[in-house]
Amino acid sequence: MSKYLKHNVKDLNLSKDGKLKIEWADQNMPVLKQIREEFAKNKPLKGISIGACLHVTSETANLMLTYKAGGADVSLCASNPLSTQDSVAASLVSDYGIPVFAIHGEDKKTYYKHLNNVLDFRPMLTADDGADLVALLHTERTQQLSGMLGSAEETTTGVIRLKAMARDGALRLPVLAVNDSDTKHMFDNRYGTGQSTVDGIVRATNILLAGKRAVVCGYGWCGRGIASRLRGLGAIVTVTEVDSVKALEAAMDGFSVDQISRAVRYADLIITATGDKEVVNIGSMKKMKEGAIIANSGHFNVEFDYDGMVKFAKARRTLRNSLEELTLPGGKRIYALAEGRLVNLAAAEGHPAAVMDMSFANQALGAAWFCHMKGKLRTKVYVLPKAIDQRVARLKLKAMNMRFDRLTKAQRKYLHSWEEGT
Repeated sequence: MSKYLKHNVKDLNLSKDGKLKIEWADQNMPVLKQIREEFAKNKPLKGISIGACLHVTSETANLMLTYKAGGADVSLCASNPLSTQDSVAASLVSDYGIPVFAIHGEDKKTYYKHLNNVLDFRPMLTADDGADLVALLHTERTQQLSGMLGSAEETTTGVIRLKAMARDGALRLPVLAVNDSDTKHMFDNRYGTGQSTVDGIVRATNILLAGKRAVVCGYGWCGRGIASRLRGLGAIVTVTEVDSVKALEAAMDGFSVDQISRAVRYADLIITATGDKEVVNIGSMKKMKEGAIIANSGHFNVEFDYDGMVKFAKARRTLRNSLEELTLPGGKRIYALAEGRLVNLAAAEGHPAAVMDMSFANQALGAAWFCHMKGKLRTKVYVLPKAIDQRVARLKLKAMNMRFDRLTKAQRKYLHSWEEGT
């Protein structure tokens, strides 16, 4: 049946390799596996269609299979053109009968065509990574909004966009900020982004990080993870921040803190992780020293002005996969990674499956929550109930063969009373 399935992937002949990748990721995603088994019995998503715009990786494939086990009809497109694993896309179509619209390196026109391909399935629920599906629904396909259950948002950038829509009165459906669950942002952003960003940089450059002067722009959960992993590998790390409390936190964590206009002068390596645009601009580029490397680990390719840098450069050439040399007027050379896109996904494979296990457990349970709450939700941005967040943590600890304590009756009473004192 799969050969008649509507899809747009690079090559269905890649499916054998993709299936192996999906199966390997599944071995490292025990929480999602438990939820999938539960979904297969209870079918909490029966009759629901889900349209997903996520990174098309082996980990995401296992989320799609979990949705499907729960009874949902699913379709998938890529949230980033450079993160798509073509073999995984092929396997989802050929081996699992899931419509996929994703090709590694697709251009912007194709990217938006694929968003529309997913929305053509008229999903009742969307799973977004960056809010592009939701934005399209609110601009060009508004007729589909009525009757939708809502949208689950995976990443910080998307949550920021959706909260802005809610604040401006533009949001027209309930949204679940999956990213704001502790078992998502604390672990995915800190441990996942920390490791995978360093992995992407090393794969693209093969540089020794020990002794390098690295500048991390932003000290949110992602910045914290990146800075700590770089330091662990011997880099001399400086943090830049616009939030005085986070800047102070970075200083108290033992990092040097400086302004970006000063830090770019001595940086061997610059990594943006802010969720904002033009953190590093042409003016910053002109101040960089010979041989400086710049990478982005924030969601969109706007954190450093890659397009402006390319226009300003007098010459450019690709030296390795995801490594581009830009020669500036005057002869100075700097190196941009992955065209300014997410270096951990464009130059490597993204977060380890063990981290995405928790993130996608939240996504799966979030979809079931939407179904349970059908007809009860207002048009606003919600956070997944704490009980579900804690359930994910319990399942993960169980999978790791770890144990944790519970409060005694007396302890619980003490924490909820005011009578007892010294």
